[in-house]
Amino acid sequence: MLSILIPTYNYDITVLVRELSEQLKREKFIYEILVLDDASTDSSSVEKNKTIQEIEHCTYILSEKNAGRTATRNALAQCAQYNRLLFMDADVLPKNDDFIKKFDIKNLKADLIFGGITYEENPPEKGQILRWKYGKAREDNPVSERNKNPYFFVISGALLIDKKIFLQANSYLGNVYGADILFILNLEKLNAEVMHIDNPVVHLGLESNSSFIEKTKRGLETLVMFESEGKVSDNYRSIQKAYLKLKKYRLIRLFIFTGKLLHALIETNLKSANPSLLLFDVYRLSFFARLKNLSEYEQK
Repeated sequence: MLSILIPTYNYDITVLVRELSEQLKREKFIYEILVLDDASTDSSSVEKNKTIQEIEHCTYILSEKNAGRTATRNALAQCAQYNRLLFMDADVLPKNDDFIKKFDIKNLKADLIFGGITYEENPPEKGQILRWKYGKAREDNPVSERNKNPYFFVISGALLIDKKIFLQANSYLGNVYGADILFILNLEKLNAEVMHIDNPVVHLGLESNSSFIEKTKRGLETLVMFESEGKVSDNYRSIQKAYLKLKKYRLIRLFIFTGKLLHALIETNLKSANPSLLLFDVYRLSFFARLKNLSEYEQK
């Protein structure tokens, strides 16, 4: 028995739901598909998504208030009838037509199973290159690589998880971008068994270069906030470790100053047809250093 849970916001999920429904029928076991729309403002996508209610075992719920993805996922889990939860992002599609079968749901051997995420081979239009290039280089990892650090490589875009474990790990329900870091950290604290398999979804919903840069900033702001609240240690992520290294050698001010000088040039590159991921890393670290510097100053 399986509950497939899909949070969505301003995105047409009809193709995804129909594909999952067809695969589920072939597997011949009990299931439900629940879609919770987080108060979409795009009436066109809402009207399209309402049609999934015509599909057997599918339910579409439109929320009146925008709660954010973390709270939406929690609400879906609370509504789910079954103990096996398959969370899917709205903007993905299974790469293979045996996606459901490969999870081997009747013989689960872990608390959480992640099949991986991939991207289309052909690059998108110029305005979305940065997100595609980042995803291809940093998220599209084989099982052998993911198994080296099982928790770190879990991405919420498509994961199968035990309901009890999910509700324990998904403890933070604030409407901020980047809260998944607490979910991953909680999985580690719970000593949840994570299994990585070769069963990817294709990430289709690529943000514009500008939007991805802004989301990245918001995620870093959330990380600094979690640090200041004692929810996350100051060396949990690689960007935090890089900051601590700069601090150790007393290079923070120089790095921030240099980052400000080069800010416009780096942004121009990141929004170009051939963005540099190395420059993106420098951009991120410079922004993180400024946030940390401000946060540490305010705490004095």
